[in-house]
Amino acid sequence: MTAAAPPSKEGWSKRAAATGQRSGAHLLAVQVLRAFAALAVVIYHAEYDAEAVAARAGLTFEHSELLPWMAGVDVFFVISGFIMVHASEELFGMSGAAGLFLTRRLIRIVPLYWAATLLFLASLVLLPNALNKAAPNLWQIVASFLFVPVERSDGLIRPVFSLGWTLNYEMFFYALFATALVLRRAAAVATVTATLVLLVIMGEAVHRTGIAAPAVLAFWSDPIVLEFALGMGLALLRAEGIRLTLLARTSLAAAGVLLLHLDLAQPDGVVVLPPLVAYGGPAALLVAAAALGHGATAGQRLERLMAALGDASYALYLVHPFIIRPLRLAVIAAGFAGIGAAWGYVALVLVASVLAALLVHRRFERPMMRRLRRWAVRAAPATISGATGPSPR
Repeated sequence: MTAAAPPSKEGWSKRAAATGQRSGAHLLAVQVLRAFAALAVVIYHAEYDAEAVAARAGLTFEHSELLPWMAGVDVFFVISGFIMVHASEELFGMSGAAGLFLTRRLIRIVPLYWAATLLFLASLVLLPNALNKAAPNLWQIVASFLFVPVERSDGLIRPVFSLGWTLNYEMFFYALFATALVLRRAAAVATVTATLVLLVIMGEAVHRTGIAAPAVLAFWSDPIVLEFALGMGLALLRAEGIRLTLLARTSLAAAGVLLLHLDLAQPDGVVVLPPLVAYGGPAALLVAAAALGHGATAGQRLERLMAALGDASYALYLVHPFIIRPLRLAVIAAGFAGIGAAWGYVALVLVASVLAALLVHRRFERPMMRRLRRWAVRAAPATISGATGPSPR
C-alpha cells in the first residue's frame, strides 16, 4: 500500500469532529440509559446518608430493594466499551490513532475529575470532621491524579476522591484500547478482550496462591473489567448491521431490569452468582436494548431531557457527593427526622444533584472541553506528524 500524506491540522480537526458526531448518532437511547445509570448511583449514595436522617427520630431506614442501585456503574462500564468502538470507527488501522484517541479521552475525563479531586482535598483541609476521612499522603494524592490504583490507609484500593475508582478502570481500558487501534476493528476488539481475560485469569491465579498481589494487579484484574468487553462486543454487533425489533429490545430491557431486581449476587438469594454475571449480564442486556435499535428519533420532551442529562451524566457522577453531605446536615439542622423525611431527603438530593450537574456541565465541562480541543487541534501536526493515513479495513 502506498503511504498517504500526513493529515493536516484541518484534517485532524475534521476527523476528530466526525468521530465525535458518530458517537452520538443514533444513540439517543444510550444517552437516556446513561442518565438512569447516573441517577441510580446517586440514589445508592443518598440512601446511606438518609439513615442519619431517620436515626434522628430513633428509626431504622430500610434501603429500597427495587434495584441494586450501584449496578449503575456496571451499566456505565458496558456503555463505555460500546462507545469506544462505536466512536472510533475511523481510527482503526490509522497510524497515529492512539495519540488522537487518548487526547480526546483525556480532554473528556481529566479536567472535571481533577477539579473534583482538588475540591475534595480542599474539603479535607477545611472540614476534616464532617468528611470523616483520614488525610492522604503525598503518593496517594499524586497517584489519584495519575489514575494509578493505590491502597489507602483504610485498606481499600481507592483514590483520595473515592468515586475516582471507576475512572482508574476507565483509563486503564483506554490505554489498552489505544494500543490496539493499529489493528482493524474486529482484531482490535479481540486483542483487548483477550488481554482483559488473561489479566483476570492471572489475578485469580495469584489470589489462589495466597500471595498478596500488588495493588495495581489486584485492582485491574478484577472481573469487572470484562464488562468493557461486553460493551465492545455489542458495538461489533451494531457495526455488522444487527438491529432488533422494538419488541425484542423491550424484552431485553425487561429481562435486564428483572435480573437486577432479583439481585442474584446476594448471599441470601435463591441463586448466588458472581457480580460479573449478576450485574454485568443484566447491564449488557440493558445496553443491547438501547444500542441495537434501528435509528434515533427526536423523541418526546421527557426523552430529550433525559438525553440531556445523559450528556451531563459524568458531571452528575462526580458532583453529587458534594451535594449529599451538605444537604444531610441542612435537613438535620432544620429539625426534619423520620422515615418520611429520609425519603424526602433522597428526593431532594436527586433534584439538587441534577441541577448542579447540568450547571457544571454547561458552565465548566463543555467550555473547558472546547478550549482544550482547540488547543489539541493547534498541536495536532506535531502529534501525528508521522501518520501515514488510514489503512484499508
